[in-house]
Amino acid sequence: MAPLLVVQAGDTVAVTVTATALNPHGPCTDRFVAHELEHTTRTADGVVRMYEANGSGLAVADLDNDGRLDLVLGNHAGPNTLLWNETPPGGLLRFRKEEHGSGRTRAITAVDVDGDGWRDLVLTLNTGVINYWRNTGDGNFVWEVLQGVAYPAYSLTWEDVDLDGDLDLVTASYDAGILTDVGNNYLLGGGGGVVVYERKDGLFLPTKLDKEAQGLGLLAADLDGDGRPDIWVGNDFHMPDRLWLNHAADDGQPVWAAVQPFAQMSNSTMGVDWGDITNSGSLALFTTDMNPYDISVQNLAAWLPVMATLEETNAPGDPQRTANMLQMRDPKGGWRNEAARRGVEATGWSWAGRFGDLDNDGWLDLYVVNGMMEERMFGHLPNHELVEENQAFRNDGGGRFTPMPQWGLNSTLSGRSMVMADLDLDGDLDIVVNNLRGPAMLYENQLCGGESVQVELQWPGVQNRDAIGAQVALHTSAGVFRRDVRAASGYLTGDAAQLHFGVPAGATIERLEIRWPDGADALMEGVRSDSLLTIIRCPCNL
Repeated sequence: MAPLLVVQAGDTVAVTVTATALNPHGPCTDRFVAHELEHTTRTADGVVRMYEANGSGLAVADLDNDGRLDLVLGNHAGPNTLLWNETPPGGLLRFRKEEHGSGRTRAITAVDVDGDGWRDLVLTLNTGVINYWRNTGDGNFVWEVLQGVAYPAYSLTWEDVDLDGDLDLVTASYDAGILTDVGNNYLLGGGGGVVVYERKDGLFLPTKLDKEAQGLGLLAADLDGDGRPDIWVGNDFHMPDRLWLNHAADDGQPVWAAVQPFAQMSNSTMGVDWGDITNSGSLALFTTDMNPYDISVQNLAAWLPVMATLEETNAPGDPQRTANMLQMRDPKGGWRNEAARRGVEATGWSWAGRFGDLDNDGWLDLYVVNGMMEERMFGHLPNHELVEENQAFRNDGGGRFTPMPQWGLNSTLSGRSMVMADLDLDGDLDIVVNNLRGPAMLYENQLCGGESVQVELQWPGVQNRDAIGAQVALHTSAGVFRRDVRAASGYLTGDAAQLHFGVPAGATIERLEIRWPDGADALMEGVRSDSLLTIIRCPCNL
């Protein structure tokens, strides 16, 4: 396929486009089908103590460049798991298991750190140590040092914050957990906080934005529309979430401005995600917290040990509330919380919450995984576990969400990290959840209806080869659908570079617009549905 390339604004860039037909749609059962994966996040003796309850992360990425998305699942007491995707075209999902590393893992990202065309693994440990495993291109990973990275971290993401063509690193510590595992040495070493590492001549140069953090959630995205990625940290406990806007100095270097634009925020933010849920061009920001969706006497009795704390933190006048937040733009350019009005304020003891067009109707749906276990906090319950169902919501076409238990996503396996990706390349988003003390699960999407377009950007000649930070818009007769290339989102989860756009039945595709991280804009026509577009940017200007 040779779509028309037209430059809208900014620098003129050349691209090549390869269109690959997606596999035929699988069975149409109008629900998700659960598959157990060969991985379980375990503790040493099966008992969950303290911050072991936070679980472990996962990442999805094409690690061997065979066109199929592989999985990396973190562990506590045992080794991490690599699941190499060996699904045949049009066949059943199939993975080959390989153990990797020693566990004790929290966040995982899979990005091409060194720009050699192979995606590497970067993960955090419970002690705050950051491990870099360089992909050698032959199925192996070699441990190396990220020169200059010194501060402990819990969550991490990657973005080109100074717009110089390489990937910079952003980290946030989880002080409560690291202090528990490391002790006074953590305090004597200067602690953690929120750190931006700009890459210069092979070194990562740190700028500390905050000297402390309880950063379970972390995002890097352009929230004010100026073309430069900003940083938002979602903090646990009663530490407010923090936002830093990225302004440019005269030499183009970032100048970080701390702001607090939210009148309300979650009290114990766990996961963060963002997306255009109204197809209006305006981002919505979603944070997860602890709030029971079931207010029956039996369920509230299970929550009893934490209910007093919930009431205390929800005091009048306190901007922090123990509830999910859905921050949306108001007509004056500010933010307002619409979680209750749009039906997503209470989803249980929630961890990862992610947007994705699960039914290919052009609207971003929402999935939240939840549950909690800890020997002291829930010692009154069997196995010390608060058992809850994961919550799936369908976007009704206007940014309001309707519960969808009939989709078959209401697992009670105590989910933590979660990702959405098309693992069998049949055009719809499958879901993978890394549970705690239970098997990781893959939910194969067998919903009926709709088609999709998938996009993968490549930028040879720079170290940001996956064009992380790029924004892509698919214009159709049913509306404009927007996505951005990101390294991480949700909770402790590394994202694939592949973008998914659901296309509702009967809709006509008009054009695809790309804004690359450096501001170059391109437009192409002739895009067909049910195809994967690999768009490679020439490293030179025309």
